[in-house]
Amino acid sequence: MYNVGIIGFGGMGHYHFLSMSNYSKTKVKGIFDIDPKRNEFAKSLGLTAYTSSDALFADPEIDIVIIASTNDVHKEHSINSLAAGKHVICEKPVTITSSDLQEIIDAAAKYQGLFTINQNRRTNRDFLLMEEYVKKGLLGDIYAIESRIEGSRGVPKGWRTLKALGGGMLLDWGVHLIDQIMYMIDEKITNVFCKMYSIHYPDVDDNFRLTLTFESGLTAQIEVGTNNFIAHPRWYVLGKQGTLQIDDWDCNGRIVRCINDDNTWEDEIVYTKAGPTKTMAPRCEKSTETIKIFEPEDSEYNKGLHAVYNQFLNAIEGLDELKITTDQAMRVMKIIEAAFLSNDTKAAVKVNI
Repeated sequence: MYNVGIIGFGGMGHYHFLSMSNYSKTKVKGIFDIDPKRNEFAKSLGLTAYTSSDALFADPEIDIVIIASTNDVHKEHSINSLAAGKHVICEKPVTITSSDLQEIIDAAAKYQGLFTINQNRRTNRDFLLMEEYVKKGLLGDIYAIESRIEGSRGVPKGWRTLKALGGGMLLDWGVHLIDQIMYMIDEKITNVFCKMYSIHYPDVDDNFRLTLTFESGLTAQIEVGTNNFIAHPRWYVLGKQGTLQIDDWDCNGRIVRCINDDNTWEDEIVYTKAGPTKTMAPRCEKSTETIKIFEPEDSEYNKGLHAVYNQFLNAIEGLDELKITTDQAMRVMKIIEAAFLSNDTKAAVKVNI
């Protein structure tokens, strides 16, 4: 049994507490939050509310610290936790800059603590289902992946709307979507182009469109929108032999794939309501098959935060290596920095990441 302390007891800090409440290998002992109301709430749950972050770090009974504070102080809290001899799980984004992350990496090496990042979206069912079908080869060679998260209610007020606190959608949702793609595609990225929008909050990006080009030529289009009243599919994947679409987090979707080439073109032009066309004439129905996609029932798709905890504790006990590493996080941070640069310069950025 490992005792856990949580720095920052807002939405994600409380979520970690709830997740660990039915997790047999850890127990949350206490928390620290700068908001007195959150400390009182923690006490009502039977937790210790430390008077400062230093007091939490100084508790010899704490084995693991979860950093769930605002993004701008992740580096400070992570390094102080490691210096106190604790292992650390840090919320995403791990930091705001790659140089800050390097300081954490150096501290983990110096103090010999294990450090990981809560990139728990790698276990999302929609992502794992998409990845499974792609790796089965049902679509043939993949040349384009589109990944989108969209809503229409804007950005929740608070730190997400403040640049100084690491707000904005690229650092909030974008870091997850980039991590998923880079975790799935074992190639370097050579080109980054990003356009950000500040529709309702001038200080941060509340919408963005990001295009990543991999060394093979494969492209990934990643978009986060908070002003989309009609949503695109969650996933749209193009392969030489078929197309995959997953509509939502419930994993509703389909694959339409080629089962025999339809290369016989009629001499006559097809007339549509949009006018005459030949290139866009419909295929012969017998040339494709449709495969329905459903939400998987396998427990492997439902581990959520427990997968992050399991991997981390296995690494602490020497049973396995860390699965979510600082090297992976560094690649994501460098892509995010290139995306900000692309938006600022209104040009694509050549990279080798």
